[in-house]
Amino acid sequence: MATEATQVSGPDLGKGIPASELRDGALLLGHVGEEAVCLVRKGREVFALGAKCTHYGGPLAEGLFAGDSLRCPLHHARFCVRTGAVLAGPALDPVTCWQVEQRGDQLLVLGKKPPAPRSTEGSKVPGPIVILGGGAAGQVAAETLRREGYEGKLTLLSADAAAPVDRPNLSKDYLAGTAPEEWIPLRPREFYAEQRIELVLGVRATQIDVAGKRVLSESGVYPYAGLLIATGADPVRLSIPGAELPHVHYLRSLADSSAIIAKLGGVKRALVVGASFIGLEVAASLRARGVAVTVVAPEGRPLERVLGPELGAFLRALHEQQGVRFQLGHTLKSISPTGVVLDGGESLDADLVVAGIGVRPSLSLAQAAGLNIERGIAVNEYLETSAPGIFAAGDVARWPDPHTGERIRVEHWVVAERHGQIAARNLLGRKQPCDFVPFFWSQHYDVTVRYVGHAEAWDQIRIDGNLERRDARVSYLRAGKTLAVATVGRDRESLQAEAELEQS
Repeated sequence: MATEATQVSGPDLGKGIPASELRDGALLLGHVGEEAVCLVRKGREVFALGAKCTHYGGPLAEGLFAGDSLRCPLHHARFCVRTGAVLAGPALDPVTCWQVEQRGDQLLVLGKKPPAPRSTEGSKVPGPIVILGGGAAGQVAAETLRREGYEGKLTLLSADAAAPVDRPNLSKDYLAGTAPEEWIPLRPREFYAEQRIELVLGVRATQIDVAGKRVLSESGVYPYAGLLIATGADPVRLSIPGAELPHVHYLRSLADSSAIIAKLGGVKRALVVGASFIGLEVAASLRARGVAVTVVAPEGRPLERVLGPELGAFLRALHEQQGVRFQLGHTLKSISPTGVVLDGGESLDADLVVAGIGVRPSLSLAQAAGLNIERGIAVNEYLETSAPGIFAAGDVARWPDPHTGERIRVEHWVVAERHGQIAARNLLGRKQPCDFVPFFWSQHYDVTVRYVGHAEAWDQIRIDGNLERRDARVSYLRAGKTLAVATVGRDRESLQAEAELEQS
């Protein structure tokens, strides 16, 4: 993935700074030569890390230091200040750690530390591990297994024809034309060979034989000692006349996004079905390419069910300022090669139709295998299913949230990545509970909404700041308890809210 450059600024840490300039718990940005370095103090200990997040180059010196971790303000990746290791996604790679020495009253940053060695803790899995699904959860699980010391046979079986990709980018910069395709793969193809990960693409699993501990697929049989189900979700399809026409598209895979882009040369008017996150991000990306866009959705405000009326109204106004038209309170009745008809009989011209009306978790394999299903694959706090040795992660998993006391299923990228990390460790017998606070972000033109926590229902919304000025914190409460926080223009405050929710 590409990164944004962090400008080299601040003091030359190689030449040293007075120790008194670095307060306990504070972050200080400087540089060693041409490399940006972030200093942080914890009591008498001082740590130095590369100042760019390895996900998208976020400025770590503007992040949050808590415990032994440094959190990125952009997408909430978390790094260990002692080793630089990734503690939580969406980052895949560690940051560099530097040696720090105090000489008299001066702090000096010297050479780089060697990378932290792989875990030697070993594994309780006596045989091969199979991962079903090539999305965020599956990809991160495979990497984590190797990083945690698993040396056995490891297979990643994916129905997608493409190697695992940066899915959030498919509706954002890639679709908008500002991110080239080479940014999109999470890892180059040679990575899988180097890590001894058998990557099987374009092949569907057809059965999980729980008793025989094997996965049957279109290409053969895969025995397993440990299994991770990370099959993700499938787009909900339109079921109206014209829904199968060639200019009607959905967006889930790289092939989906590429197919939309390939059509844009002759498109003047696009219609987006659904005011979901995907729908609105598609609308923004198409407007960036100069396409006229109309959004049709049954609700009265975009994303009101998830973000509430105030933030929903803010996002609608933001899109209208960019020329997007809304037909809310409506559904489609039919689609023709040149347009659509709404439920009220109104006709709209459209050269392209993109539907973003939700997804359904891919549960058929788990159901057929006899696993417990509760609006998702039911898992315990370690992401283990009702069948010992079989775990589930990502969009398919429904797990007990210790922060709300409810079972939840969350369809967001960062959650899937963190599930992958936890499931991998627990496949190896580590017994790490799934107790993180969910996080997602959504990009609309030059505005990003960051959301921490999980609130399926609330009885109060509290707004601090001004949404119109793009400077606000929106808190979602039930019975006086904060369940979730959305922020606009307050990136560090989002990190602080995340840390507060972790303690609740």
